[in-house]
Amino acid sequence: MSAAALLELREVTKSYPGPVPVPVLSGTSLAIARGESVAIIGPSGCGKSTVLNLLGTLDLPDQGSITFEGRDLTMVSAKELAVFRNRQIGFIFQNHHLLPQCTALENVLLPTLADAKRAPADAEVRAKKLLDRVGLGARMDHLPGKLSGGERQRVAVVRALINQPALLLADEPTGALDRVSATGIGRLLVELNREEGVTLVVVTHSPELAGLMGRTVELRDGKFVNVH
Repeated sequence: MSAAALLELREVTKSYPGPVPVPVLSGTSLAIARGESVAIIGPSGCGKSTVLNLLGTLDLPDQGSITFEGRDLTMVSAKELAVFRNRQIGFIFQNHHLLPQCTALENVLLPTLADAKRAPADAEVRAKKLLDRVGLGARMDHLPGKLSGGERQRVAVVRALINQPALLLADEPTGALDRVSATGIGRLLVELNREEGVTLVVVTHSPELAGLMGRTVELRDGKFVNVH
């Protein structure tokens, strides 16, 4: 494992099953340092979301290793991975996936319900602080249907951060937003990356969002290219 890497893919291969398996990743490697912000770009269908699923332990490679702080996650049980994901990883998707019957605050608090060791009062204090930080202090009691698209995505960002993860994974987080809202979410992610000390990996087709990250890597023909 690279000396400064928080997370590392090493010689990872992945294919989609079928009568004729479709290769997606072909022995590719990538190291991501703690606190880094990285954009993953590439043509549609090249496997960017597959990489994000592997980094987030939602899927496992056919071959190769995925290490987090030196621990090979491909050797961990499904039950342990579920606990690991809840505590160490925050996910942001193109669509916010908020529960329509829950307020912004309630949506943010949902990931904390799986952590029996965390005091509900402490979680609520952090949730309110983060919602205020992203400009939603006066909107936390609103249902998603009463929020704008940009506001809903900000709630999703806070929900991803509520458990103080080490790693934040975002799959096209600005793809469903207008230009102004997309710019605001992109800048917010970079600011929170610095303030929270969270490692940020973003999959995007947006040159503007990629340009905000500290580093951009391209996925092409099953491998990472232009890795610096």
